[in-house]
Amino acid sequence: MEKILVIDDETAILSSLKYLLEDYYKVYTTEDYQKGIELIAKENIDIILLDLRLGNVNGLDVLEKILDKKPEALIIMMTAYSSIKTSLKAIEIGAFYYLSKPIENEELLFLLNKASEKLEFKRKIASLEGYIKKDIIGKSKKIKSVLSLINQIKDFNSNVLITGESGTGKELVAQKIHYSSLRKDQPFNAINCAVIPANLFESELFGYKKGSFSGAYKDEIGIIRKADKGTLFLDEIGEMDINLQSKLLRFIQEREVRPIGSDNTYKVDVRIICATNKNLEEEIKQGAFRKDLFYRINVINIHLPPLRERKEDIKYLTLHFIQKYNICFNKNITTISDEALKSLEEHYFDGNIRELENIIERSILLSTSDVIQQDSLKLEPKSNIHKNFNNENISDYSTNCININANETLKEIEKKAIKLNLEYNNNNRKRTAESLGISERSLRYKIKEYSLN
Repeated sequence: MEKILVIDDETAILSSLKYLLEDYYKVYTTEDYQKGIELIAKENIDIILLDLRLGNVNGLDVLEKILDKKPEALIIMMTAYSSIKTSLKAIEIGAFYYLSKPIENEELLFLLNKASEKLEFKRKIASLEGYIKKDIIGKSKKIKSVLSLINQIKDFNSNVLITGESGTGKELVAQKIHYSSLRKDQPFNAINCAVIPANLFESELFGYKKGSFSGAYKDEIGIIRKADKGTLFLDEIGEMDINLQSKLLRFIQEREVRPIGSDNTYKVDVRIICATNKNLEEEIKQGAFRKDLFYRINVINIHLPPLRERKEDIKYLTLHFIQKYNICFNKNITTISDEALKSLEEHYFDGNIRELENIIERSILLSTSDVIQQDSLKLEPKSNIHKNFNNENISDYSTNCININANETLKEIEKKAIKLNLEYNNNNRKRTAESLGISERSLRYKIKEYSLN
């Protein structure tokens, strides 16, 4: 039952509100705001009804005192002296809402219901934030090796490159390094190199001075300086424009930032962690990635295995996602059936952990019992490509699926591979990009280049 505190200097108001609310809430009342503040802390009260005038005391001052002690409290101001000016002032300070006396019971109950919903939402967010920073899930030998390496390097400032297929949890590993390190109380700033246009990326990274280009209406320090003393995570580093790579290299070497349009440089202390699902050594050969930058960011390499190579972890990941989405959807799923778990363990998982999470989220929504059954998984059938593709029969895969000719160029083979994957995935570009291990942006470019529209 939600707890509510009423602070008012009129005993009749206190009595009537207690009578109205006690069937729905645990109600505390007081005429003394100082006792009220003590009750808030002692009883962990989140919703407060506060009179604007408490004798000679201004309720706005009390509002500030309460929020100073408990910033997350939801406070509804009450007054017989309503005005737009005081209403706006109360909201500006941090009140949840404002009611005029005499109070309409239905209006008050409606507001309290909304306050309770907001508190429940905040609690869910807090729970989910705990999952974000939760330990990496798994007990397989490969994951234990990853965790051991993280523990070895977490407190050093050496640059880290995390590699692995899309959906294997590269950002989670970056977060694990940061929140386990001596920098854990400092910023963790992440930026996805694939989603920001090249012409905007430099200003996002390094900042800019007001008036340095069209749209620069104020000074902006940039994401690198915002991460000072903490960690900068550059996701999908393989998608970074080749011209910008030289500027990033210069920053890594000098640890200085010069905003666009500025003559000043700024020293920045950040640990750099990068991630990619590309083979950067192949990108170097094709002239798409700088060799010197690769050596700078690849001081420590952490490779994440695909989920199909750590099948023993599927059970633990599944139970983890069940807990997560129970919170999200107010469900009470207890476990997964043996039959359903076996189906998951036999599934190929193009999308790795991200795909597994999506399957469990959908299953929880579709489940009509407290156990996830096989029919709620809605797994797509495995393709012949996945059945045939392993280390022992790559030649069979090449011959039967792509029909590679020894005289063909790499581009011709690449075109065939993209076309085949598009056909298999029914032209679903997101799924095709994940199965090819490239970004959707790169896939769009390749489709246009090879006229596969």
